[in-house]
Amino acid sequence: MASNASDRQGPVEPATSEPATSAAGPKHRRPSDPEAAPPRPRIGITTYLEPTVWGVWQREAALLPRVYLDSIVAAGGVPVLLPPVGTDPSVLDILDGLVIAGGCDVDPAAYDAVPHPETVDTRPGRDEHELILIRAALDADLPLLAICRGLQVLNVALGGTLHQHLPEVVDHDLHRPSPAVFGRTDVKVDPGSLTARLLGDRSSVHCYHHQSLDKVAPTLQVTARAADGTVEAAEVEGHEFALGVQWHPEENPEDLRLFTALIDASRRHQS
Repeated sequence: MASNASDRQGPVEPATSEPATSAAGPKHRRPSDPEAAPPRPRIGITTYLEPTVWGVWQREAALLPRVYLDSIVAAGGVPVLLPPVGTDPSVLDILDGLVIAGGCDVDPAAYDAVPHPETVDTRPGRDEHELILIRAALDADLPLLAICRGLQVLNVALGGTLHQHLPEVVDHDLHRPSPAVFGRTDVKVDPGSLTARLLGDRSSVHCYHHQSLDKVAPTLQVTARAADGTVEAAEVEGHEFALGVQWHPEENPEDLRLFTALIDASRRHQS
C-alpha cells in the first residue's frame, strides 16, 4: 500500500498567508513587477470526452491531439484544457483566448435537422458545452479561433445550418480522402478580410471533414472558399478576432500565422 505524502515528508509547514480575495472576485493575475514582461496569454481549448486506452487502463477520458497544444505554446500562449463536463462559462474570466477544436459530427438536433445516414458518432454533450462557451466568448469579446468542427459549431451557435454529408453536395470526397488521411485544399480568400490580412489571398491547407456550412448565420461573414464552393473561413461581424476555419492549421507546424494572430489578439484583450 502506498503511503501518503505526509507520511513520507513529515509535518507540513504552514503556508505563507495570501492577501484576501476582494469582493470583486478572484484576481486574473497576481501582481507583478511593472517592468516585467506580461504573462503569456492563457488559451482555453475544448477537448473530446472519449473511450480511451492507456497503459493497463480502458476508461473514458478527456483528450486532445497534442498538435493543438504545441501550436499554442509555439505561438506564445499557455494551453488550458476545457473538458465537456461541468460547463461553466465563468471559466472564460481567467482566459485570454479560446480555441474550439475539431472532432466528431455535430448533432443535427442542434440546428433542428433530421439526421443523415452518414451523420454518425455525434456527441450532444460536447455540442452543448461548446455552444455555451462560444456564446459567452462572443458576449465577452474574447478572441476566438474555431477549427474545422469548431467553425460548424460557431455557425450553429449563431443560427446557421450544416451540410451533413459534403460529398453529396460537391460530388467528390477530396475534403476527407480516406480514414485518418488529411486532404489538401486550395482556398481563395476575400480581400480586405482579417483572414486575408493573416494569410494573403490564397492558401493551401490541410482538411479532414465531411460536413460543412450550409445556411450561413446572419452575423457570420464568409471570407474564404474552396474551388468547389465549400465555405472554408468565416468571421463574426463586430468582433476584433472571432474567426473560424474549416481546415486544420494545427497540422502544419511550419505555419503558425493563425495561432500567432490569436495570441496577439489575446495579449490585447489581456491588457
